[in-house]
Amino acid sequence: MSTCNIDHSLEDVLKKLESQKTSLPHSLYEEIEAFLSSKLDQETLNKVFHLLKKYDLASEMEQSERNKKLTTILNL
Repeated sequence: MSTCNIDHSLEDVLKKLESQKTSLPHSLYEEIEAFLSSKLDQETLNKVFHLLKKYDLASEMEQSERNKKLTTILNL
């Protein structure tokens, strides 16, 4: 993933999550949704946004890697 200089709002991240709902594993979707209800710093919002971005277009291997990264972020 390339670096992005845009700060994504919570609303942006929630919209991106919703747009990827059918592509994400159901349990991961629910975990991310609950995670986003807590107070998060800008860096975390940006990371989650970019892991969700074009998730549906990623290969199964790439999706698996993103799932691992998302799970790591959720467990911090």
